[in-house]
Amino acid sequence: MSASGADRGAQLDAGLVDMMNAVFADYRATHPPTGPIRRDTELWAGLDRLGLVRLTGSEQSGGSGASWYEVAELIAAAARNGVRVPLAEHDVLACWLLEQVGAPIAAAARTACILDETGTATAVPWASTAERIVVIWQHDGGHLLADLDCAQLRITPGSNLIGEPRDTVAADTSALPGTPVPAGLVAQLQLKAALVRSIQVCAALDKILELVVEHASARTQFGRPLSKFQAVQQLISDTAAEAALARAATEAALSAAVRSNWSGSNLRFAVSVARSCAGHAASVAVRNAHQVLGAIGTTAEHRLHEYTRAALAWRSEFGSVQHWDQQVTDAALAAGTDGLWSLIAD
Repeated sequence: MSASGADRGAQLDAGLVDMMNAVFADYRATHPPTGPIRRDTELWAGLDRLGLVRLTGSEQSGGSGASWYEVAELIAAAARNGVRVPLAEHDVLACWLLEQVGAPIAAAARTACILDETGTATAVPWASTAERIVVIWQHDGGHLLADLDCAQLRITPGSNLIGEPRDTVAADTSALPGTPVPAGLVAQLQLKAALVRSIQVCAALDKILELVVEHASARTQFGRPLSKFQAVQQLISDTAAEAALARAATEAALSAAVRSNWSGSNLRFAVSVARSCAGHAASVAVRNAHQVLGAIGTTAEHRLHEYTRAALAWRSEFGSVQHWDQQVTDAALAAGTDGLWSLIAD
């Protein structure tokens, strides 16, 4: 485990981690995916009773007062078990914004988005299944925020590669009452959203590796397990190495965020590295996994495709792989030879 991983592990309660995994494993066992993905209100209510819906919210505002280490484990547990639920969008994005600006937080499932100059946001996670949406838009050189009922917005349904709602949201911003939002909060929102997807990709990569190892160990070809063939071993080891690199980069970014309360001078670089590593790792893991499993990995009977498609979908949200590669490159060039080491080591 990396130093950042050790920091994270020291912060986590083993009983809480086990409970999170058990909740999602039990749900997935009794709710195999069928049809379009929607927010399961029964699951949501159960998670709310357990204090997991607003895990990081302050106790004064009705939350559980947990840290980002706990919510990262919660997000990862859902992803590992193939359970699609907008916990991150609700807790660490939408409700966090409301709490930061001192707005009341009534019980309602939320997501958040930033509207462009036309009052439109595309690929908004879970908007069509939310009850309220926290919208941010530019106004007089700054930003305003409003917590709106979905009926006040124009929502056009869409979906990502695995069928999660990714919708278009539009509003007439000139008619909206808004609360001023500091620019720093908008920047934090973007970094938090990006890191959430990196956490999810890493969880999917770990599950992909688990499924590939399981298959290669159990499947025989020419009288011996697939895992005994050198070519298969190479595919598995490359997948493991890429998954480990992505996880280490993501844990480092998470630790940097927690230590600096999301305000570290090098935090954007750390998140960019995490997203870049996770994005490239997804390419290797998806390619190698489907080579090892062959056609069976694409069938409805096998779960591999649930995770390979998820990894590809999530790595492209809140910034493409190319975007985050460019962020890493720009930061390294700006630091120059004298500042590059401190940029990496901080």
